[in-house]
This record gives sequence, structure tokens and C-alpha cells, in this order.
Amino acid sequence: MQEAVVITEQPVSVSVPVGYSFTLRCRAEGRTTLQYQWFCQHQSICRQIPGATKQDLPITAQQTQLYTCRINDLNKNAVFSDWVKVEVHQCVARGLPPQLWRGEPVIVLNPTEQRVEVGKPLQLQCAAMGVPAPSYQWYRNGNLLEHQKKKKLWITHAKISDSGTYLCCASNSHGEHWTNAVDIHVGTSRSEKYFATGKIALLVGNNRYQHHPNLMAPITDVFELSRLLEQLGFQVVSLLDLNKAEMVTAVSRFLQLLGKGVYAIFYYAGHGYEHSGRNYMVPVDAPQPYAPENCISVQRILQKMQQQQTALNLILLDTCRKWYNPECALSQVQPLEPWGNTVYGYATSEDAEAYELQDGEFSSGIFMKYLKKHILQEKKVTHMLEDVLEDIGRDPLVTGKQVMEIKHTLKEARSLTDPICPLGAAAEHWGCGYEPLSKMVTFPCGAQVELRFHRLFSNVMYVSAKLQPPPAHITDARLLLCRSTEMDDAATLKESHLNQVESLLASVYKREELDCIFQLCGLQKIQPVDLASCLSALLHAGSHGTLLSSCCLDLPTTSSVC
Repeated sequence: MQEAVVITEQPVSVSVPVGYSFTLRCRAEGRTTLQYQWFCQHQSICRQIPGATKQDLPITAQQTQLYTCRINDLNKNAVFSDWVKVEVHQCVARGLPPQLWRGEPVIVLNPTEQRVEVGKPLQLQCAAMGVPAPSYQWYRNGNLLEHQKKKKLWITHAKISDSGTYLCCASNSHGEHWTNAVDIHVGTSRSEKYFATGKIALLVGNNRYQHHPNLMAPITDVFELSRLLEQLGFQVVSLLDLNKAEMVTAVSRFLQLLGKGVYAIFYYAGHGYEHSGRNYMVPVDAPQPYAPENCISVQRILQKMQQQQTALNLILLDTCRKWYNPECALSQVQPLEPWGNTVYGYATSEDAEAYELQDGEFSSGIFMKYLKKHILQEKKVTHMLEDVLEDIGRDPLVTGKQVMEIKHTLKEARSLTDPICPLGAAAEHWGCGYEPLSKMVTFPCGAQVELRFHRLFSNVMYVSAKLQPPPAHITDARLLLCRSTEMDDAATLKESHLNQVESLLASVYKREELDCIFQLCGLQKIQPVDLASCLSALLHAGSHGTLLSSCCLDLPTTSSVC
């Protein structure tokens, strides 16, 4: 026997942002005229909605509630529709949902990486908007988890076999959308320490400027920080005196090597400025006055670092934060994502300068003086930087002039000393510029010279020469290394830095009775084929320095660092 009232279209659940307007629909058939009445339920209290007596119920979403519709005929036959849920998201990222949204799933909450002890509960959570409300399906290592079909994945007692990469698919009649993939690590309490899948660092020090005052400290600070980070297991590229194109290229290659779970450090020492909370680095070829189009935006670099799903982004800015060009417009930078993995360490506070100091043979920044004292500590990176801040605050040389500043969203106790558990080989290609082996060079006259090659920075090479005992017919021999005439001036180290670089070299390598030393910098400007013939050796003899013999030195080539 046919029912007196039959629902032909049930309302559907929806998941929408607060303030979103939509309509719940209900359709029914009966033998007489039908009457509709909508009800809602919030926190176990069910009430009739005044005036909601039509098939369609217009709603502007304010809070999550349940809805149902009662349909009755003139003979007092009644039936209720299915209860449906209107889920309202109070906080969604800017730009969501998109302007032309048709109800397809939009992820508003991604699961987060976790470390869980064996036997403890594991819970992952995601959320998506959609009209109709999306259904969910979880996967581990690409395999469908049969009984995990809710927003929350729940495992009461986690096992080691539950470790893996998890993600969830949200789908409805308009399509599907996947959450970010996250790694879940299940182990004993001893294995709960955080780790990095790789450690990558890019250090840039700009000293010699074409249109701004030269600096002294960056050359030492980049050198010392690179040595310390290598002790912590970082793959480091350290570069000096880059123009804007070279800085863009170096940053681009740095970003390509970042990946999921990597600890990434970007350090810059040189001229810089801050305007309305945005930081800019000044390349060596930037004109006067400072302007965003001639400089490099730190916030844009950080945005791209975040997109690589890194576990830790540490930005260290050893630069001034004053602004000298009030007429210049700001560059367009999107807000950073709230992913909880970012730390800023500023050498100085907003609208203040960062100072250099002379320490014996070395010029060093105040910031690096204390950073190198604490950076090897096994503690959360923000706590390590707080120790640096406190030491700078106690330094009478900069009292009232320079105070370090820390900003961060770091939600986990990650330390630069955390171990590395690699997922891939990408990091092996960064900072792998090898130090060439020594080689023996023979002059036409029979004399021999041993060449040794030392890398102080990724784009600076130090060539030293030791004259071997000469043949009997050569007396009072002296050796001279010089630049080949074809070599670009940009690739030789400027005289003002020679003493400083020699002091750095002496702090690392043994200075044993070397007859000659030559420095090559700006190697990013030299093609490998040019590097092979950029030096010549001259052999002089006798008290008048008579040129006895000469030869071109065939230097080993390395891959470009920029």
C-alpha cells in the first residue's frame, strides 16, 4: 500500500565557511496538499524554526547545527526527513573558498606529522568544506584503510607497523581533494626525538659594494658559521659578494634542494633594510638609494621554503633594519602560512643598526660573536637564540644600540643538533663542491712545483705553491703565481681582503713554508673551461730576478656554485 506522504528529495549535509549563504531542499509527494515545517537542533536542544514552512530553507551559516523537515498532509499523516548536518568552519585561510566555488571539496585542515610511542593512541584529523558535505577516506603508504572513513583517524594502540605516510581524500559529487601527506613515526620512548630528513644551508655574505660602503665582518662571519654548521651535519654552500642575478640563482638552487622534513637555514650578512615588517637584502650591484626592485625580499624566500614542506626554516639576518627611502613603494608579498616551522633570528631590533667589531686579525659582527658560542648546543633552536640574545644584551659595546630580536612559530622542540634520517639523496648535491687534490706541475726547465687548493667559501679558492728542490743547474729560484691575462678582474680577490682571508686560511690549514699564495674569488662568474687556465706560474732565478721559465697552470674544474 502506498504511503500517504513520500519524500522524493532528502536534504543534504553541507560543510561551509561562516557567513556562507545556501539553501536546504526537501521534496515530497502525497494524496492531498502538503505542509512543510523545518526544525533545527543545537547542543541537544531541538526547536521549530519560525516561518520555515516552505520546501526550501535559506540559511546564512553562523554555527554548526542539525536540521530536519516535517511534511504532513491534510489527513494528519506526517513524515520527517533525514537529519542533516550544517557544519560551519569559523576560521578558514584567506581566499577560501574560491570566488567561483561550486561546492567541490576544499581542504581547510591538514593532518600534522606525529611521533607516537608504541601502545599509545594515534589520532589524525583533517577537514574539508563542500556542498554536499564531503566523505572521507584515509590511506597509509598509498593503501586504502578500510575502516578509516571519517575526518578523524583513530588508532587506539599504535604499533610500529602503523608508521608510514598518511593522507586523506575528501570527495563529493563535484570532485575530490587530497590533504597533504604526513609522516607518522611509531617507536619506543627512546626514539621519540625529532629528526631531520636532511640539513641544507645557504650562507651569503656581501662585503664589497659598488654603490654603498664596504663591510668587513661578513667574510669572517660566513666562514665561521659554515664550519659550525658542517659540524652539525648541514650541507653548506657559502658565497661571497653576489650581485642580484647571482643571489636569485643561488636562492633558486637552494630552494630546489629542500624537501619534506628538511631543516633549512638561510643566513645573510651584508647591507639590508626593513620596511613595514618586510626585510630586504642588498646585492653588491644595487644602486643608491635602496629600492625593492634592486634588492631581494626575505619574505618571498621564506614563502617558497614553506612550500617545500620543510620541518624547520631558520632565517638568520645579520643586517641593519633601518629604512632610508620613504618614497619607495612596498613590494607585493603574500602572508606566510601558519605551519609552525619558522624561526627568525634578527641581529638587531626594528629600525636599528647591526654593528661590527674588530677582534685581533678578524672583523666580526656582534651577532656572530655570540651565535657561534651557542649554536652547537643541544636545545630547541629558539632557546639557543634566546641565549644569544641575552649575551648580546650584556655586551657593554652595544648597550642601547643593538638588541637581537627573535620571531617564531615553532611548535615543536626541534634543535639544530637533531639527527638526520634521510628520505632521499637530494641533499648530496648541495654543498658538495670538493676541495681539489694537490697536483705537481713541471716547468720546461725541469723544476717542479706542488700546488695545493683550499676552499674557504663555495666561490673562493686559495691556491698555494711549494717549489720542490730544483735541478742542479738552477740556483736561487723564486716562484710567482699570477693571473692570466684572459681572466676577468672580477674573479680575483680584492687587495683589501687579502690579509683577512690569509688569517682565515691560517686558522684552518697549516702554513708550511709555502713559496707562493694566490686567491681566486667570484668563481660563480667563471665557466669551468675558463677556470682551467686562469693562473700562470713564473720561475725567477738569480739576484736580479731573471725570468727563467713560465707555464700555465691547468687547475681542476668544479661544477658551478651559482
